[in-house]
Amino acid sequence: MTDYCNFTDQELTVLLKNGNHSAFTEIYHRYKRLLYTHAYQRLRNEQEVDDIIHELFTTLWLKRDTLVFKTNLSGYLYTAIRNRILDYVAHQKIESAYISSFASFLKKSEDFTDFLLREKQLEALIDKEIAALPPKMREVFELSRKENLSHEEIASRLGITKKTVKSQVNNALKTLRSKLSFTAWLFFILFY
Repeated sequence: MTDYCNFTDQELTVLLKNGNHSAFTEIYHRYKRLLYTHAYQRLRNEQEVDDIIHELFTTLWLKRDTLVFKTNLSGYLYTAIRNRILDYVAHQKIESAYISSFASFLKKSEDFTDFLLREKQLEALIDKEIAALPPKMREVFELSRKENLSHEEIASRLGITKKTVKSQVNNALKTLRSKLSFTAWLFFILFY
């Protein structure tokens, strides 16, 4: 039985690229604790660090045959863990800003139930105006907005040109803009 702990990182990397699971296991045992310690010093969250380490090694195994090591194995792993930490921190900042913004919104709203009622009324008004569009324009518009099809996909499905699709969508937007109040139009832009 081969003792992989005596192999160099370079030898393990070659074996890893060839799909050698034992080489991967040795890399995992050799670097997991060091990477964990490094990540934990930055994040101070055991669960998140465990997830990041697990994801790093999963990616290493799954992409082993396409990975390019511009430095050595340890340099690659430290760069990869650093990037994952930075991604996590950036995501946390965005999430925190979103939560703060949403909390502020809820505090300013006197009655959230009233907000939901108004939202339903705006949706009904918008749906009524969409239903009042000419049939072909409505069909193109709904394929664009409700089914999220591209202009090319709509043109192909309906047997019309991409230019016609673009024109129909633009005309529908102009019509809706003229028929909807500012509040309803803003709601439409944000949620449709």
